[in-house]
Formats: sequence, structure tokens, C-alpha cells
Amino acid sequence: MKWPFRRAAMQPEPPATGPGKQVGANAERAAAIGGDNYAPVLTGDHARAVSLPPEALLPPAQVAAPSELDNLAVRPGLFVGRTSELDRLDAALATSGGAVVQAVHGLGGIGKSTLAAHWAATRPHRRAPIRWITADTPAGVQQGLADLACALQPAMTGALPIEALAEWALQWLASHTGWLLILDNVNDPADIAPLLARTYAQGRFLITSRLATVWHHIPTVRLDVLDEAESLDLLIRIATHAGPRDLDGAAELCAELGHLPLAIEQASAYLAQNPLTTPRVYLTLLDQYPAAMYGDGAVGTPDERTIAKIWNVTLDRITVLQPQAADLLRLLAWYAPDQIPATLLDGHFDPPALNAALGLLTAYSMITPDPATNTLTVHRLVQTLARTPDPDDPHRTPHLVDHARTHATTQLDTALPATWDNPATWPTWRTLLPHIDALAGHTPADTDTDTTADLLNRTGLFLDNQGQLTRAINHLRRALADMMRVLGEDHPSTLSSRNNLACAYRSAGDLARAIPLFEQNLAHMVQVLGEDHPDTLGSRNNLAYAYESAGDLARAIPLYERTLTDMVRVLGEDHPDTLGSRNGLAYAYGSAGDLARAIPLHEQTLIDRTRVLGEDHPDTLNSRNNLAWAYKSAGDLARAIPLYERTLIDRTRVLGEDHPDTLGSRNNLAWAYKSAGDLARAIPLYERTLIDRTRVLGEDHPDTLNSRNNLAWAYESAGDLARAIPLHEQALADMVRVLGEDHPSTLASRNNLAGTYQSAGDVARAIPLFKQNLAHMVQVLGEDHPDTLGSRNGLAGAYESAGDLARAIPLLERTLIDRTRVLGEDHPDTLGSRNNLAGAYWSAGDLARAIPLLEQTLPDIVRVLGKDHPLTRTVRNNLAHAVAKRDNGEPGQL
Repeated sequence: MKWPFRRAAMQPEPPATGPGKQVGANAERAAAIGGDNYAPVLTGDHARAVSLPPEALLPPAQVAAPSELDNLAVRPGLFVGRTSELDRLDAALATSGGAVVQAVHGLGGIGKSTLAAHWAATRPHRRAPIRWITADTPAGVQQGLADLACALQPAMTGALPIEALAEWALQWLASHTGWLLILDNVNDPADIAPLLARTYAQGRFLITSRLATVWHHIPTVRLDVLDEAESLDLLIRIATHAGPRDLDGAAELCAELGHLPLAIEQASAYLAQNPLTTPRVYLTLLDQYPAAMYGDGAVGTPDERTIAKIWNVTLDRITVLQPQAADLLRLLAWYAPDQIPATLLDGHFDPPALNAALGLLTAYSMITPDPATNTLTVHRLVQTLARTPDPDDPHRTPHLVDHARTHATTQLDTALPATWDNPATWPTWRTLLPHIDALAGHTPADTDTDTTADLLNRTGLFLDNQGQLTRAINHLRRALADMMRVLGEDHPSTLSSRNNLACAYRSAGDLARAIPLFEQNLAHMVQVLGEDHPDTLGSRNNLAYAYESAGDLARAIPLYERTLTDMVRVLGEDHPDTLGSRNGLAYAYGSAGDLARAIPLHEQTLIDRTRVLGEDHPDTLNSRNNLAWAYKSAGDLARAIPLYERTLIDRTRVLGEDHPDTLGSRNNLAWAYKSAGDLARAIPLYERTLIDRTRVLGEDHPDTLNSRNNLAWAYESAGDLARAIPLHEQALADMVRVLGEDHPSTLASRNNLAGTYQSAGDVARAIPLFKQNLAHMVQVLGEDHPDTLGSRNGLAGAYESAGDLARAIPLLERTLIDRTRVLGEDHPDTLGSRNNLAGAYWSAGDLARAIPLLEQTLPDIVRVLGKDHPLTRTVRNNLAHAVAKRDNGEPGQL
């Protein structure tokens, strides 16, 4: 039957009177009703006579509404929250006089109809009668009006055609006031425009619609998802309707469903029907069988009230109006739900088609744009459905879903910055990271392409740079597996990917995996690319760095030296990789205690990096930091501290407060302050750095573990053993768990804990720990490694503290000889050994050997470290006491 309403704009207007536009009693197929006797009425095109009782012939204006005219269907117990939305409806629709139209819009399943019904049934709006009309089609509007006519005049039921009944209802609404019409689920404003135009001034309208952007002259209430507490409340109410039950995982289920009311209802009804299914089990079912779980409801749930079916209505309409919009929604389904950069859609369609698609999705509340940030938001459940293949759903066939995933991956990969180590690109990386993680999480690994692998590989490099090692390793592992499967073992991209994963393992302190992977990859690179290929040289440099990190300086230094020579020959003196290799070699020299070679090489590298890369390049800042470290290792605090301070300022400015390198600078400056005896500045800086590293890098990051060890060491230096010992014990336990028993950092931590036990006078624990650690150091680092020599010096000191000078003195003598041979006469550790041996001689009452050794050591320390260095002051003080005791004939201890 033809619906005689004229489609019009939403603003109220008088009924049209032109040809073919009639909406009054003489409209097509309508019947004129009036008079006060039973009378025949002619209806329809083929006029049949219908006899009506007198009351049915009354003009609509003379018919009063019966008391039971309302037709609301309110489901008890299914309404939670929405306080602010209810208040807005109160304010808009409960005013006196004048007609008011209010629209409630939002995503399908968001609870628009529930809100409208609850408000109409429970709030003091003083409207009567209240009629609910399902207004999703013109026919639905017509039927709702016809039902109103029959409710007002039951005698007309079946006697008049639907058009005549609808016209009668229109006349009734136009001649009465105080009523409320709820027009539910309006799909097109034109479907209700004639109704509003005819009756606007008399009553109130409350419209619900998925459309968000078409109500230009009507106030609107945007309905969003429930908050966490409300969605949990709704789930519990329905799931426990028949009695208490296990609700383990309920909050997680609500979060997974995006706090969407209809989804919560569907899931909780399923739980109520299946008492043995907990929310956590339901989550597993959602993960394993998403198409079935979202498409099927509990027994008694109308088929159209499931999530999959209710959105298909919208998708059907969107696909007809703009097929690209449905394609776009499937693409957006692979990203994180919030703050999707609109730039990710660049080039996907031509601009007019893209704008049309975005506009349509926005109009139907399938996406929410934020012009202020140029981003889009999609409800997570809309995304889940859109990326779940279902061969029986024309909107989600496996082909369409695969196509969308491929395009989403390409769009992300194209949007990545060209580099990951340039601070200027980091805001873009941070914007894209949630969407990269989401894509990786939603995409089955066996569907990954070489584009996926490239995306994950580059992202892993950025995350490694930012200290996010767990995420970096996960992405790099998957990238390597993808490249091996798609490109083969020996493809250059595969070789680069394997190198990057090994670098991430090294950053995480996992040398047991890093070193073999570097060795394997270097062999492949030599075979595939050749000895002199830049990637081969880079791989060799990285392997040397891994050896150095493991304390294996016997392999690290020759490999660095060979690599630097080859890089100079192949790439040139000023190539950034050559400069990086020189920096690595200088650092290895410093780790070996060879400061005579380390410092000049660091100085030259800093000059060259500044000239080639610029003052603020991260590599230049690294060189400055490493030169400060070399100065500090040489005891030259007068040059080390200002350089550390300047580097920290520059790193904060260039990299930001929370970058791992900035945190490293802060740690190193604290270390220099402590070395200078300035604990008042060192300890607060160590404390702040530990807090920040824990927050930024995590509890178990190697840098965080080192910060904990360093702070405990500073507490010990300050004599605060009550804080130092527990912190050292925690640091050691964590290092053993994370890095392993024999990692160099673990060995250093164990050595420090033993030293703290000694400081506390607990030699019963200190000596066994020193001995155990020294054996490990000899095995892992070798007899001559500076850390091994330091551990031997510590064990000798513990023996001396225990009064066992028979073991202490020979061990100190051996350590001094070895430090002199390995580190040189003037190394600060060698000078410290001389002082320690003199102290042991004095403890043994042998001032004849103690004083000459101190007299020999003092001028050397002044020459090397300066007259104000803490060690210089210690030796000068020791010598003065020794001489005084000798002159007074009072042998004793220092």
C-alpha cells in the first residue's frame, strides 16, 4: 500500500496541499469519518461499504484517550545507570506548553530504546497517552499510527484500511495535546517528517536512531556505552536471576564486550541459560568461536536481538548507499579502537569517496570522529565482528576480511616513519604503536606477509630504542619467523631481521641467546653478502659488542679492531658506522682498563661525530657520555662530572626525560657524584632514577636492576646498611632470575652484596660469597678481567676484616701485581690496591713496609687523581696516621 506522507525535511511545516500531496481526509484510499448514526462508509479503490457504530463516526477531535492507551514494553531489571541522559530528557521533554522533539542517537545495541522506554515509564514527565511506534520504515510508521487509531476507536479495527486508520490517528494527534510519541529506530528522517509536520505543535516526540548527524534542527542526546560498574551490574543482574553463581571473569568479559548493553545482555542471558559456563569460559568461547557466539543468542532471545544481526541491518543499508563505507569499516577493524589517525586512510580511496564513506559511517554511529585530534574511534565490538569471517554473512566473507587485513597492514606500514632513532619521528611512532600492536594481536601469524614482517621488524627496532624490550623481542621474533617463511633463510631482509632480534636479546641482557644468534647470522652474511658488505661489517661489530657485554674482552677487542679497520677501508673514516665501531672499540678498551688507549679514542670519536652528525645527534650524545665514563674510570672527576652534567641536560632536551639514554645519563652522573664522595647529591639522584626506570622500563629491565644495585651501593657508602643490605639482596635475586647466575651484572651484584656484608661486620657471610663469586668470575670473565681483579681485592679485604692476614696479604700482593700488569701503574684500581696492601701490612704491625708503600703511592695518586680526590685524601690520611704511630712507637691499625 502506498504511504501517503510526503518526504520532507525535519523542521515542522504545514501539510502540503498540491496535487498528489494530500494528507487529509480526502487522501488516496482514506475514508471521511463523521456523523452520529450507523452509516456505511466506502473504502478502497473498489469501494466496499462498511457499517460503523456511532462512536466510530465521531470526529477525531471529539474522541478522548482511554486510560489504558499506553503501549510501552519495559523489561524490568534491564536498566542501569544513564543518570545524566535521563536528566537531559527530563529537562527537554517535561517542560510545559509548546511542542518538543528530542532525538537519542547511538550505535545499534547501545540501549537507545531501553533508555526511551525507561524514561517514559518512570520519570515525572506528565505526558499521556504514551505511544511507542517502531519507525524504522515508512510502513512501520503507518502501522504504528493505525494501531493508535484502533486503540482509540476499537470499532474501526478491521473495518478500515491502514491508510484510513493512519489518517484518523494523524487527525487525532493534531487535535489533542499532552501526548508523547516515541518513534523508535528511525532510519531516515524523511520517514517521520510528515508526521512531525502535521502534529508538531500539539505533543512531544522522543526519537531514537542510529543516525547521528542528520538531526540539524532537533536537540540530540548521544548515548555511549555503560561505564565499568554499570555494565558489570547489568551482567550480574541477568546472570544471577535464578540464584547465585560463579562469576569469575565477569569484569574482564564486560571489558571484552566493550560495555555495550546489548552485548552484555546477550552474554549474560547465555550465562543464565548455561549455569556451568562462567564468564571466563565465555571469554574462551568468544576467542575460539567468535562468529557463533556473537551471532547466536540464548533460547528465547529474538533472532534480530543478537549483536551480529542487529548490526547487519545497518550494514545492509550502508552497503547499498556507499559500498566503500563497509570496506572502510572492515579496514578500521584491525586497528586499536581509539584514536585511529585519519591519516592511516590516506590513499585508500580518492578523497571524495573517502569523505563520503566516513560521513556515512559517522551518520550511522559506526565510527566517531574527533576533529580536534583528526582521529577516529570505533567500538571494539564493531571491530571484532567486522574482522571475524563468516561465510554466511555477506559483510564478512573470508575474502572480504582477508582483503581488509591486507590493506590495513599496508596502510600502517606506509605510515611508519623512515627511521626509528630520530627523536623528531617519535611522536608519530607513539601514535601508531597501539594500532601496530592491535594488528599484530588480531592477525594470525600464518597469514603474515612480507609487509607484515617489515612492519613488525621496524617497530621492534623502535621499541628496542625506547627500552621496551619485551614488546620489541615479541615483534622481532615474529618478524624473523615471517621472513624465514616468506623470503627464505638467506634473504638479505631475513639476515637483517635476525641481526635485529639478536640486538634486542643483547639489550635485554639475554647473552645466551644473543651471542649464538649473532655468530650464526654473521656466518650467513659472509656467505651470502660477502666479507665487506656493510651489513656484514655491522653484524661483526654487533657480535663484538655482545662479547664485550659478556665480559669476553679477549674476543671482543680483536673483533672490534678488525671490524674498524675494514669499515675505514670500505666505508671511509667518517661513515656513521665507522664512527660507531670506533666508539665500541674505545669502550672495550676502557672495560679492559686500558684507559691510555680508550680516552684518546673516545675524544677523537666525539670530535668526529660532532663534526659529521652534529652536536645533538643521539650518537654524539652517546660519545660524550662514554668519554665522561672513561674520565671517571681514570679518576678524573674534574672532567667527568661537568661532561656528565652537560650530557644529561642535552639528552633531556633532545630525547626527553624518560628516554633510556636520559635515564642512563642520570644514573652515570649519580655514579660520578658518589665517586667524588658527594653522597648528598648521588643518593637522591639514584633514588629518582630507580623510580623512573621502574616506571618507564619495568621492574625486570637490566637498567632497572642495575639502578637497584647502584642505589644499594650508595646506601652502603653512606653507612646506611639497614637499607643497603635488603636492597642488595633483592637486586641480586632479581638479577639471577632475569639475567642468570653468570651474567656480568649478576657477578657484580653478588660482589657488592658480599662487600656490604663485610661493611656490616658479617664476614661469615661475606667471605663465602666473595669466594663463590670469584670462582664464577674467573670462569666467566677470566683471571685478568678488571672485575675479577676487583673481586679478588674484595675477598682479601674480607679476610683482613676477619683477622686472617695470612690469607689477606698474599692475595692483596697478587692482586697488586696483576693490576699493575693488566691495568698499568697509574690506573686508579692499581693505586687503590697499593693503599689496601699498605693497610694490611699495618694491620699485621709491619709499619716498615706499610709506610714506604704509602709514601710511594701518595705522589702517584696526587699526580693521577689530583690532591682533592677521595682516594688521595684517604692515602694522605693513612700515611699521616702511620707516621705518627711509628714516631710515637705505637704500632696499630689504620
